[in-house]
Formats: sequence, structure tokens, C-alpha cells
Amino acid sequence: MRDYHPPKDLLAGRTILITGAGDGIGREVAIASATHGATVVLLGRTIAKLESVYDSIEAAGGVQPAIYPMNLEGATPHDYAELAETLNKEFGSLEGLLHNAAQLRLLSRLDDYDPESWYQVMQVNLNAPFLLTQACLPMLRKAEEASVIFTADSIGRQPRAYWGAYAVSKAGVEGMMQLLAEETRDSSRIRVNSFDPGPTRSRLRRLAYPGEEPEQCKPPGDLVPDYLWLLGPDSIGTSGQALSYR
Repeated sequence: MRDYHPPKDLLAGRTILITGAGDGIGREVAIASATHGATVVLLGRTIAKLESVYDSIEAAGGVQPAIYPMNLEGATPHDYAELAETLNKEFGSLEGLLHNAAQLRLLSRLDDYDPESWYQVMQVNLNAPFLLTQACLPMLRKAEEASVIFTADSIGRQPRAYWGAYAVSKAGVEGMMQLLAEETRDSSRIRVNSFDPGPTRSRLRRLAYPGEEPEQCKPPGDLVPDYLWLLGPDSIGTSGQALSYR
């Protein structure tokens, strides 16, 4: 997909919701999606970061985005229902949903893992994608075709010691992706996939590998073609796949 060259209007007329849109991968995909015609809903907990992405989209000549501040760690089912109601009122349908937000918190053996940290990581990495997807499914079904992307991690596909709640949550995300892909396969025009971006310069990567030189990892912008392909119509027919950056 790195050789993919999307047309300028690839996402024209689409509404795409991106979580963790304030920095890293979410920021780059949001800017690229808007410059390829999509109305992007920027969801994150830090308003200043979302406003920075908003300004970058406008400076790049992209479609005017929308900002929706939300702290996934403390969000309730009511909050997700309210978000879906707002999106439905403003846009009517949803053509793309990228679950990008994630937390790591700490590395620890299970013997010592702090229960509060476990709950927080699960809330952001696993419960939030479930609740948000569930709330948005009626809008996704309204679309002529739609794409749901769960951001995966090799740690979830092959867990390693000490990765705790992060590894378990990412394993859960893979299961949820496969489950939703099966449930929507013959009853909708929704395609559902997971994508492992691999080692990327990000805040989460720095937390996990504090001694690593940032230049050892690719910048988030290198992933843009992969995400555009998954969000756009060229990936129609691809669903239920655990994909990776290679």
C-alpha cells in the first residue's frame, strides 16, 4: 500500500471520525483525509492539539473539519450516544471510523500490575472502541459503503511478557474486529479491518522504548497511504483482515 497513489478526491463527500486525532498517526491521517475531500471529525481529549490539527487542515486547503473533545478514559455509554446523535444531526451518515487512540500506562508483570492502571488502559483501548462503534453503527449502515479500522499492534497478535493490559486490550481489539466483520459481512456495506502500523515515532512509542533513538522509527506520515487506502473505496471487498505495515 506504500505505492498507493490516491486521487485528490478519494474521500470526497465522506465523513470520517478519527480518535486520538490530536497528534501522531491520528493527526497525519486526519490532515491527509481532509485534503483528499473528507469532512473529518477530530476526537481527542486535548482541545489545543485538536485546534492545531484544525488549523493545519485549513492551511493545507482541506475540507473544514469538526472538533469533538472527549476523554475516552472517563466517557460513559451516554457520552457515546450523545456523540452519535450529534454526528447524525450534523452529517446524517458516517463513512469512516478510525480507532487510533491508545494508552500504555506502564510495563509490568501481572503479579504487580496496578489494577487502576489496568482498568484505565482497558477503558481507552478496548471499551471505548466497542462503545463508539456500537453507537456509530446505525450511521455506518446508512452510508453507501463504510470502513471501520481498528489500530492493532504486534504485541496484541503475539503477546510478550510485561506488556500487561496493553497487550490484552490489543488482543481484544483483534477479536472485536473479526467479530464485527463477520456480523456485518452479509448484512451491510461496512468493511472492518485492523491495521498494525509497526514501530512509529509517537508518544506511546517513546513511553514504551525510552532509550530508543526516534530516528530508528518511521514518521507517522509514512503510514498515510495505507490508511487512505483502507478508508477509501479502493479497499471495498477487503474485510476481516489483520493487516500490517511492511
